[in-house]
Amino acid sequence: MNIYEELHWRGLVADCTDAMVVVSGGKVPNDDSGLSHRQNITLYCGFDPTADSLHVGNLVPLLALRRFQLLGHHPIAVAGGATGSIGDPSGKTAERQLLTKEILERNIASVKVQLAKLLDFDTKQNPARLVDNASWTAGLSYLDFLRDIGKHFSVNQMVAKESVRARMEDRETGISYTEFSYMLLQAFDFMVLCRDHNCELQIGGSDQWGNITAGIELTRKKLGKPVYGLTLPLITNADGTKFGKTEAGAVWLDAKRTSVYKFYQFWINTDDRDVLRYLKYFTFLAQDEIASLEKQHAENPGGRVAHKALAKAATDLIHGPNATTEAIRASEILFGGELKGIAESTFNEIVGEVPTKEIEKAKLDGAGIPLVELLVHAGLCPSKGQARKDVEGGGVNINNVREASFQRAVTSGDLLFGKHVLLRKGKKNYVVVTAK
Repeated sequence: MNIYEELHWRGLVADCTDAMVVVSGGKVPNDDSGLSHRQNITLYCGFDPTADSLHVGNLVPLLALRRFQLLGHHPIAVAGGATGSIGDPSGKTAERQLLTKEILERNIASVKVQLAKLLDFDTKQNPARLVDNASWTAGLSYLDFLRDIGKHFSVNQMVAKESVRARMEDRETGISYTEFSYMLLQAFDFMVLCRDHNCELQIGGSDQWGNITAGIELTRKKLGKPVYGLTLPLITNADGTKFGKTEAGAVWLDAKRTSVYKFYQFWINTDDRDVLRYLKYFTFLAQDEIASLEKQHAENPGGRVAHKALAKAATDLIHGPNATTEAIRASEILFGGELKGIAESTFNEIVGEVPTKEIEKAKLDGAGIPLVELLVHAGLCPSKGQARKDVEGGGVNINNVREASFQRAVTSGDLLFGKHVLLRKGKKNYVVVTAK
């Protein structure tokens, strides 16, 4: 497969310039000049540091850079120190809040670490490069930029771009001159990267098409060179909701903002209608592997084999196999998995996922507290009488071990990590009792 065919079968092509198109996509070039026929394209994608972490919505273009690299091409990731200070109006219904220089610098440092984890900067054949567009804009004066770059842009053409037109039609919100100028900065990036790094292709989300074509035109006018563009689809869930959002907010790549357990759960909870698409979008599994998962999913949706494969592959990619293993163990705890040998950090992942109840640690000393009393205290049973019936019926577990004796007492010896007791009634009713 060439890179276009790879992206096409995954459903990752939204728009592209003619020179990118091959047989699998529609129009056929008159000769073999199309970039998809070559094995050494230099391409770039920009990532504005609007936060101190990328989120799962950034993965489609970021993984696309990696897909290009795996097929022999030369990827450049651009950290937007300059463009990030302005704010891209694309896909936004209101003006962004400008970030301070200090926040931008902190965000860039964090984002660079994440970019470096997903691209290979050490290979001798086609190493990835990481650059910051502030490095070629910082010394440029406003007047020089207007004369050398702004002169090549028609306001008529800029107003016609979807990202600008939509905002201008909203009289209450409108668009500032600052964000209106964003297109010029991104076009300038493409020209500089073509000039200095022989970059021929820019990729991005489908909302970037106007910015990309602006860069294509500027590069042609300033350098006399043809460059190309390819956009990837903006992902939405089957129910029409925005991809990458949960009740708790965005799903981040930084484990300090979204824990590995919650990251894994995000993928496990993918809608059945989306799971096969997302296997293509967010993993590097091959066609035959995904076809096998599709077959298993169709035959036994309840087995959630495709969901587990998606969650494991995505979590492995971002956090590594060891962290994924711990996330899987934490998930299994809530399905009755064994607690023996589990790390405290893994157990702590689930503490925030189930109801918790505090108890005085002194009550667990010595003979401890009767189990039936603790079940009532935890809110799992309305009365001691009902608690006794539940225990005798085999429906109560202490630290995921079934307890059949209603006379059982819970003592400090039952505490996990000297702090917690995990109580379960039935299959899904959990409470973590924390001794303080």
